[in-house]
Amino acid sequence: MSSKKPQSRTTSGRVEAPKKLGARHKARKRAVDFLFEAEARDADPVDLAKERIELARGDDSIAPVSEYTETLVVGVAENLDRLDSVISDHLNDWTLGRLPAVDRAILRVAVWELFHATDVPPVVAVDEAVELAKQLSTDDSPSFVNGVLGQIVLVAPQVRAAAAAVSSRPADVETNGEDPVL
Repeated sequence: MSSKKPQSRTTSGRVEAPKKLGARHKARKRAVDFLFEAEARDADPVDLAKERIELARGDDSIAPVSEYTETLVVGVAENLDRLDSVISDHLNDWTLGRLPAVDRAILRVAVWELFHATDVPPVVAVDEAVELAKQLSTDDSPSFVNGVLGQIVLVAPQVRAAAAAVSSRPADVETNGEDPVL
């Protein structure tokens, strides 16, 4: 028996080695899993993640929850309405509710990373989301996710710049009770 990993062929016929999936990819997948499960159970995703963190601490047979998974789940939960609004604004002839739940979770994680994870290059956030869609969703989902994120990635630099400007303002600057940035 060979210990070689399976290879796949591209549309041009080239043989392509399988992608190596690192710790951040696994953290993103786990965050998508938590967000998907929380939505299906109508539960708070942050509470679900905390529950799993505690379970893993007490049981060595349960994989620990990475810090980045928790960061993603908390970030998406805290910004859910804004993330959903941005995603909805970039859906053509679709509504957020019509999307498969796993696609919603993937898009939410990716858009949160595009806007808030300054250590993640935008191309990586998009590529990781497409990879998750390949693994977890329908055959049409990777290209759909790529198309939606391809539009959102264009506004990400402005959103990040606005967030940096707001966070660097003195605390006594009036915002009239509104949060001006995603």
